Amino acid sequence: MMNVRLKEKIAFFFLFLCTLFIIVPVGMIVVLIIKKGLPALTWQFLTDVPRQGMRAGGIFPAIVGTVYLVTGAVVCALPIGLAAAIYLSEYAKDTLLNRIIKLAIVNLAGVPSVVYGLFGLALFVVWCRFGASILSGSLTLGIMILPIIITASREALEAVPHSFREVSLSLGASKWQTIRHIVLPNAIPGIITGVILGIGRAAGETAPILFTVAAFYLPKLPQSIFDQAMALPYHLYVISTQVPNVDEKIRYGTALVLLSLVLCVNLIAIVIRYRFRKQKKW
Repeated sequence: MMNVRLKEKIAFFFLFLCTLFIIVPVGMIVVLIIKKGLPALTWQFLTDVPRQGMRAGGIFPAIVGTVYLVTGAVVCALPIGLAAAIYLSEYAKDTLLNRIIKLAIVNLAGVPSVVYGLFGLALFVVWCRFGASILSGSLTLGIMILPIIITASREALEAVPHSFREVSLSLGASKWQTIRHIVLPNAIPGIITGVILGIGRAAGETAPILFTVAAFYLPKLPQSIFDQAMALPYHLYVISTQVPNVDEKIRYGTALVLLSLVLCVNLIAIVIRYRFRKQKKW
């Protein structure tokens, strides 16, 4: 009995160490960004345009561009991803072809973002002739986060107990009515989880927007979806590597704003997910 408890304590200790190895570096990065970036967070920094070759002024166009791109990506990816998840979970038969498709979708989530950027450049910028624009960038980011949303939504749908479907069908509801009124409401927390993961990846990527939308310097806001836009990830890359003599606090301030923006969006989505999860009866 003592040997079992000793083994259990040793296992818990190593699990605790593994958790520390993950939490401590992330915490140190966050603390460093906050410490060095907080002095730059002024009202002018958040609402002004870049000045003096991006060595002064603010990052307002980059903030707006990031919001446009992330919103566009989610609007493009969520309906298609949810529809694909519903088909794969509720309608598709368990055949070899469908299993290959499901495996391919999971593998697509691990494709490097630069590949999606080149794909968006060839398809949307050149072939569709959208040019370097918000539309091209949003569609590229939408395709990039599509596998994440499909996978998370499919797992959420499959997690709904099969007995719920049986009861609904036995009461005379059609298959689509069962999916719409029974399955989807109970799967919403998991679907929102997929959206949160997608937002986090879309907001922080540089390579896809580098090829499809990002402008090096644009001191005005975009007027339509066919205009170029600045974005926080690319702007941070530019002021860190391409523009000399940029104050350190501006670089870390930009990183802090990007981090805060992603965290705020995720927090809102988590609150919505929590409210739906409380309504669950199982």
